[in-house]
Amino acid sequence: MMGRFVYSMNVSLDLRIEQVPGDNGAGEWLRLDEELHREANARTRALALMVHGRVYYELMEESWPRSPEDASLPDFMREYGEIWTAKPKVLVSRTRRSAGHNTRIIGGDDAIEQLAALRAGTGGDISVGGAALATQLLRAGLLDELMLWTHPAFLGFGRQLFDDYDVPFDLDLIEQRKFKQGVTMHRYALQDVKEASPC
Repeated sequence: MMGRFVYSMNVSLDLRIEQVPGDNGAGEWLRLDEELHREANARTRALALMVHGRVYYELMEESWPRSPEDASLPDFMREYGEIWTAKPKVLVSRTRRSAGHNTRIIGGDDAIEQLAALRAGTGGDISVGGAALATQLLRAGLLDELMLWTHPAFLGFGRQLFDDYDVPFDLDLIEQRKFKQGVTMHRYALQDVKEASPC
């Protein structure tokens, strides 16, 4: 059975993922409480594989491998650190030559072809981390699902969900859930995605 690429991301109501460069995962507009984290933990645990772009990977690599031993963190954050560190991961990078934490690296001019082969040979969901990588997969017609964790904030500016993508496509809502802090999670299957011309 072919795997499915799932782009999971925290977003504002206007589909921004960063208000200022580099705040991904740490912006004050995010409402990350225990309920939301435990749900994310469970969904991450169920993944077959995680695929990260370099910037996103290095953001995760900076903190999560150390978190299981950090007694100052709540148990659900330490748990996520254990899940992330142990989960098989692929880092897509032209510049990195090594990576720990159960991570292998792919890169080069044929990275998208390598990812297509990875999808074909993996059973289950494969999370996609990073807007640049998700946009490349969308352009290639390889992105299967969006999982958007929408926080009740309108930012008005900042980085968008996809980088420089302006081709329409349709979505089919397959799941939704509301959390106490006002965050909603929506899962959408992508429909009728037309391959965009490369930038």
